[in-house]
Amino acid sequence: MESIRTSDVAGVVLAALKQEIALLSNAVPLLVSFAANEDSGFHGPSIEEFFPPVVVSLGGFEINRIMLIRFVAVMALLVVFWLGTRAMRVVPSRGQSVIEMGLDFVRVNIAEDLLGKKDGRRFLPILTTIFFMVLTMNLTGIVPFFNVAGTSVVGVPLVLAIIAYVVFIYAGFRKNPRNFIRNALFPPGVPWALYCIVTPIEFVSTFILRPITLTLRLLMNMVVGHLLLVLFFSATAFFVFTAGSWWSLFGVGTFAFGFVFTLFEILVAVLQAYVFTLLTAVYIQLAVADEH
Repeated sequence: MESIRTSDVAGVVLAALKQEIALLSNAVPLLVSFAANEDSGFHGPSIEEFFPPVVVSLGGFEINRIMLIRFVAVMALLVVFWLGTRAMRVVPSRGQSVIEMGLDFVRVNIAEDLLGKKDGRRFLPILTTIFFMVLTMNLTGIVPFFNVAGTSVVGVPLVLAIIAYVVFIYAGFRKNPRNFIRNALFPPGVPWALYCIVTPIEFVSTFILRPITLTLRLLMNMVVGHLLLVLFFSATAFFVFTAGSWWSLFGVGTFAFGFVFTLFEILVAVLQAYVFTLLTAVYIQLAVADEH
């Protein structure tokens, strides 16, 4: 795609390199815990890690570690944007430049590229919010002592998918309130005899599967990424502190794989934020297209 520039790719790679030191410390909590308990055996990743115990209970609202990570991610995102935009100048500061680069990336490469300038600016706030929210919560999976993505439990991906779906429906009815449903279920140019097959397929794919696939695509990528990192770093701790002897050589290998997959997880976090936002824009574009 022409809109994906070399500078954007270079920016992602540079960001990954700058976080190398922080990424190495992902293994520290696991290594310390195993060093303190040499009799502990190998404990692989479990789905129970995505359902941690309650930390705080406020009435009937229970907050666990993942909920706290989500709160911290949102607050960090708000603080970053506030610091970067509180004193806007014609000659931007470094912080303002970074914020403007991020906003321009969403505006140029997603919103205006797919929707045009008019509709792109119209839906830019929701697309920008989705992109940076997904990106920030994805990246908590490689932040030391967080080590789990805020999007690795179904709540956030599902809510964002529902928002994208509602915006899609709103855009379609706003553009063509009379013919939106008809054109979506009965695509023009299809022989009438085939509508008995095409219409049910279009209904399921357009109005049922879209929010489901948006949710599962983001959720599964973050779940698998977390399980892989836990597997590698748990194996490292086991080989180094429990198995000992020459088994420690295997720990070097698993630690290297964990480090490489941590870098890969940064790329996945960025790509999933981009894909989620891009698909939202694609759905909106289909809703506001002239034939609708």
